[in-house]
Amino acid sequence: MPRALVYLIYNSLLPFVLLLGFPSFIIKGIRRGGLKRNFRQRFGHFRPEIHEAIAGKEAIWIHAVSVGEVFLALKMIEAMQSREPEQQIVLTTTTTTGHAIADEKTSATLTVIHNPVDLPWVVARVLDLIQPRAIVLVESEIWPNLLAAAGKRGIPVKLANARLSPRSSQRYAKFRPFVEPIFSQLEAVSVPFEIDRPRWSALGIPEERIEVLGSVKFDQAGGNEISNQKVAEIRDWLTQTGFQDGSRILLAGSTHDGEEALIASVFSRLREQLPDLALVIVPRHAERAGEIAGQLSQAGFTTLLKAGPNRVQSLTQQGSVDPATHVWLANTTGELRAWFHLAEAVIIGKSFCGEGGQNPVEPILAGRPVIVGPNMQNFAEVMDDLVSVNGIRQLSSSEELESALLHIFQNPEESAAMAERGTGAMARHLGAAERTARFILGDSSPS
Repeated sequence: MPRALVYLIYNSLLPFVLLLGFPSFIIKGIRRGGLKRNFRQRFGHFRPEIHEAIAGKEAIWIHAVSVGEVFLALKMIEAMQSREPEQQIVLTTTTTTGHAIADEKTSATLTVIHNPVDLPWVVARVLDLIQPRAIVLVESEIWPNLLAAAGKRGIPVKLANARLSPRSSQRYAKFRPFVEPIFSQLEAVSVPFEIDRPRWSALGIPEERIEVLGSVKFDQAGGNEISNQKVAEIRDWLTQTGFQDGSRILLAGSTHDGEEALIASVFSRLREQLPDLALVIVPRHAERAGEIAGQLSQAGFTTLLKAGPNRVQSLTQQGSVDPATHVWLANTTGELRAWFHLAEAVIIGKSFCGEGGQNPVEPILAGRPVIVGPNMQNFAEVMDDLVSVNGIRQLSSSEELESALLHIFQNPEESAAMAERGTGAMARHLGAAERTARFILGDSSPS
């Protein structure tokens, strides 16, 4: 299909899509905070100090959607700045939660703003202001008007750590006549696995533009360090809220609706044999905390939220809450990696009640035994690597969860060996952030 026709269809439909999504955008912005302060940025209008920081400095513009992509981008940026310390970088995010994480890293060479809406005149305004040396899109976030406007200005656009699940690949393939004219404008694409190469080439990207560099997300080097201060802060919070010395933490990370009640029920039964066990839940979406607390309350559990007011806190501090039915609910953003280092075993969410799964690698890199459910389609390649060396435990159903957890806690040496095998399986990704930095900078020299 001619590119001009694709853009005509896209730009005819885009205003209606934006209008339909506007109420949801407003509601999420109110829940997550920061909506009013940064709303104008989404239309290319910036406060004077931000305008000055990004205007005409030949920055590299990196776009990351939300928290997960922001962490990836920050690892890339750290590697880039170790090679070119004076290079100006503009990091854009779509969500307010992603912006909050990125904004903590603002420096003389890094400015964080919200991503402009992909309307032609808005994108043109921001490009004319920043005048970037290059644009880097993280994982799979493709904005057609941004690609077109960058092409008109001779600005190369690269896709870094490009991720395309089998399901997304099949969906895109059905609409290849529409997507090929867009994707073929990318100058270069870096992918984590060899199996990713044909998926992207099937969308119209010539194979010679695709490089296999490993996954930045799974790179143990280049920004994967956990702040000792953050871990200490979490320990202090646990102590202050009645956590008993010597207790072992079962951590449920990135959970989705239905999984919290399921895991809490299993935990309660495990306590009969493991009286030193404590349960911490870190939901995928922190704004679900109230909903989760309500569900757990109906099931007979008490909860303590890490963020926001909580009526159970005083009861916990007085020791009047039954440890067998108490749940610590970490409804915060950006702390999950630190929590992994405090856990004795980890359950990955969206793998029991949901589809696709969440990232299982970070707890494995933290040296923890990890259990996932049957639904890990979005991490199929990673799971193949981990399962092949028995570096993770994947269950066929939630009915197996209680016995699997009991085995892990009762066999610590075997569980530690499993975690070690998992860490070894991820060795192929070591140095991916550095390789991706060279890919972005156009530097083919060795590190």
